[in-house]
Amino acid sequence: MAYQVPEPKFFACSNSKDLAEKIANSYGTKLGNVNLSRYSDGEFQPSFEESVRGARIFLIGSTHPSSENLMEMLLMLDAAKRASARHITAVMPYFGWARQDRKDKPRVPIAAKLIAKMLETAGATRIITMDLHADQIQGFFEKPVDHLFASTMFLPYLRDLNLDNLTIASPDMGGSKRAYAYSKALECDVVICYKQRAKANVISHMELIGDVTGKNVVLVDDMVDTAGTLTKAADLMMERGALSVRAITTHGLLSGDAYEKIEKSQLLELIVTDSIPIRKQSEKVKVLSCDELFADVMHRVHNNTSIASKFLM
Repeated sequence: MAYQVPEPKFFACSNSKDLAEKIANSYGTKLGNVNLSRYSDGEFQPSFEESVRGARIFLIGSTHPSSENLMEMLLMLDAAKRASARHITAVMPYFGWARQDRKDKPRVPIAAKLIAKMLETAGATRIITMDLHADQIQGFFEKPVDHLFASTMFLPYLRDLNLDNLTIASPDMGGSKRAYAYSKALECDVVICYKQRAKANVISHMELIGDVTGKNVVLVDDMVDTAGTLTKAADLMMERGALSVRAITTHGLLSGDAYEKIEKSQLLELIVTDSIPIRKQSEKVKVLSCDELFADVMHRVHNNTSIASKFLM
């Protein structure tokens, strides 16, 4: 009798349970049972309430700050390793702390490298993530990394809009590669914003490289945090003659007064994925779910088939 590969088991970290349930449904299974108990001082302990011995398991959880989200993922990885799981894949739709990917001034950490090592030490045998802040973070891992792109969802959405005189824009120089990839796929023009920061999350000056007169502009970025860059870029482009400005960003952190900035800005809409739970509803914020993308890739990983078709850019 031929050996039958057992079906994988799916488990969710607390902050990503809604997305994990959608991924499991798209895969055709249900989430496993995890219990999270807390001590009175705030310490917590996850425990698997079913056997994972010899199984391939997928632990689903974005690790955006606060650090509790990262700590919960690490503890679940360690618990799975000590429970003799065969393969342990950390499915992290949003890989937190990724903005600290290099030393940009003296005496600062490279947090992304540190977290990569922590995940591997805790027991992760594979990482699945989406739109890292910097592609080279993949090189921080010694384990396989499947780096997915939200373009598989955003490109069909943009094509369905049928916008005339479409122009793709990058809100900063660092995102120019991403903007050029979108412009090539959509066969349209590209412009770039040049910004200078006074400090983190504070922009002191912004200029536009390119012409947006009479264009429908779509800003592309990997994340939106305080929304200062996107809203300032949108206002600048409307001042320069753009017909409309939209933004697509994979990870909607939307911290601080981000929602207020978006509502007051000239952004027509902001399209994000559900890699991070949205804090509140807004008529200008549209959410596209990444559950089918992750479910498909996880199915291919489990069955050892190629995921090359998922790399649209």
